[in-house]
Amino acid sequence: MPYEPPTHSVERSLRATTGAKIVAGVDEVGRGAWAGPVTICAAVTGLRRPPEGLTDSKLLTPKRRRALAGQLESWVTAHALGHASPEEIDELGMTAALRLAAVRALAGLPVRPDAVILDGKHDYLGEPWRVRTVVKGDQSCVAVAAASVIAKVRRDAMMAELDADHAEFGFSDNAGYPSPVHRDALERLGPTPHHRLSWAYLDALPRWQHLKRPRLVAGGPEGPAGRGTAALEAGGQLGFEF
Repeated sequence: MPYEPPTHSVERSLRATTGAKIVAGVDEVGRGAWAGPVTICAAVTGLRRPPEGLTDSKLLTPKRRRALAGQLESWVTAHALGHASPEEIDELGMTAALRLAAVRALAGLPVRPDAVILDGKHDYLGEPWRVRTVVKGDQSCVAVAAASVIAKVRRDAMMAELDADHAEFGFSDNAGYPSPVHRDALERLGPTPHHRLSWAYLDALPRWQHLKRPRLVAGGPEGPAGRGTAALEAGGQLGFEF
């Protein structure tokens, strides 16, 4: 399906209106998974022309994603990844876990960005960062698209490594997201140490429900980063009828 290539228009706007010189694009992967961390990449690209075919990682085949990620890691001015573990997600809730991973990614950059372009409509990062949220930023903004591809490929590789000890769950193929193989293994074997134990999938597993941890109820904002908390929490709590 044809798509418009991403541009630097949002970054140019931020530079013009705020005086920002260094702008980072930020995107996440793993928010809706049942297992594994939530991973965020922060990428600084400047205003250079990106590699051909750059777009949202979800629109690319796995082979093309991997090839493009290899190009991007040497093309970007700087990039860094941050992760929040399943235990941190269970303990903090998804909104706070996203912020934790994002702060870790931004802290990993060699220079602190003056502004951040955040994919989506919810600012889970908040103060003191200067944030511009962009719906479908992973398709329209060069830096965010670059971050989305790098984050996806790196997290997929992390999940594939778990197959050595948990081959029944198919992490190499599903990256911890719902799939028939994943659901069947959960029903037979129960969750691994890499699963999120506050997730709704456990509601459909009577044999393993005793392992479920109470999840953080999003009854209100979690400080300055809490706008849209309910939507973010619900987006991570994917259940399935077995």
